[in-house]
Amino acid sequence: MNFSESFKLSGLLCRFSPDGKYLASCVQYRLVVRDVTTLQILQLYTCVDQIQHIEWSADSLFILCAMYRRGLVQVWSLEQPEWHCKIDEGSAGLVASCWSPDGRHILNTTEFHLRITVWSLCTKSVSYIKYPKACPQGLTFTRDGRYLALAERRDCRDYVSIFVCSDWQLLRYKVLLYSLDGRLLSAYCAYEWSLGIKSVAWSPSSQFLAIGSYDGKVRLLNHVTWKMITEFGHPATINNPKTVVYKEAEKTPQLGLGHLSFPPPRAMAGALSTSESKYEITSGPVSLQTLKPVADRANPRMGVGMLAFSSDSYFLASRNDNVPNAVWIWDIQKLKLFVVLEHMSPVRSFQWDPQQPRLAICTGGSKVYLWSPAGCVSVQVPGEGDFPVLGLCWHLRGDSLALLSKDHFCLCFLETKEKVGTAYGQRDGMPRT
Repeated sequence: MNFSESFKLSGLLCRFSPDGKYLASCVQYRLVVRDVTTLQILQLYTCVDQIQHIEWSADSLFILCAMYRRGLVQVWSLEQPEWHCKIDEGSAGLVASCWSPDGRHILNTTEFHLRITVWSLCTKSVSYIKYPKACPQGLTFTRDGRYLALAERRDCRDYVSIFVCSDWQLLRYKVLLYSLDGRLLSAYCAYEWSLGIKSVAWSPSSQFLAIGSYDGKVRLLNHVTWKMITEFGHPATINNPKTVVYKEAEKTPQLGLGHLSFPPPRAMAGALSTSESKYEITSGPVSLQTLKPVADRANPRMGVGMLAFSSDSYFLASRNDNVPNAVWIWDIQKLKLFVVLEHMSPVRSFQWDPQQPRLAICTGGSKVYLWSPAGCVSVQVPGEGDFPVLGLCWHLRGDSLALLSKDHFCLCFLETKEKVGTAYGQRDGMPRT
């Protein structure tokens, strides 16, 4: 495992292009596009104000930069650096901006969610969609890019509307969840309680829908009957002796770097931090660190707030917000708990390798954690001073991982699928040398 040098960053804005050739990052009002292989700067663009959001078009030919405070979006071309586009929402303001799947339309959500404005880069035409609901992840596209599903709020009721992306016209208007041909798929309620669903995740195979709820359980639905297959709890004590529990523990620094190597020119100067850690297997029963939730406040720190399926749909990772230091990994084939990873700090983010069942985790410290069915490892990010990892971003090939800090980012280069056995430790969680 190797690390690149660190580069300046602001706002955790660092994204790989969909084709995997480029890496875009932001430093205040500047957009930097690098070659993924050499990390050399290919293009440097200057925006009118500090960038708050960036997004690649699906074909990797354009990249948009949103400046919400200014109500502006600037679009840059990789093929024609001299060309650029500026979209000004004026007094309507701007709270969100994204690409349509065709990479030639931009959807801007105005302040107070009064409307969504659809701008065409080809025809310069403008379309409007009214009544978007003020909620996170309120719109999504089908994989083929033909349809848009939008959560709406009108007449004091919630709706899900389906739009045709070719002309942005309404296709179906139904309450709750319907298929595109109008069939009611399901109206599912986890339980009768004032607090309900907190997170949702589709499996890549589209066979399963995982629903995380405020009661600390994940319910798994199948795509045939849309009925619940099973539910996974997140108890504070792990009693099953067949469940592997890895606990992060401090370790004494060693003179050798083991399986880590830092060849130039991608070596970071400086020594490893003395605060190193490792995973240790703990025999049951195991008690996990918990927080007492305050249920009478808005957005209580409780329930399953993070869910993600592995790329092959074999595993599901979850985090219960009132057990914040632990990541639970479920075997979807056997419908049972497979592994629990407990850390010394609350888990901020985790992401699966796009090519294989390999999970990357960060906790806001200067380490990155990797798990696969072969084992798990804790790796210190090298360099001078601390490098608190606040976010993660996988390359589509799964051979590199962007580690995002508040003011910097670096790339972590990993073994490919064919060599993954040498990148992970044995079942005791210790790295191979």
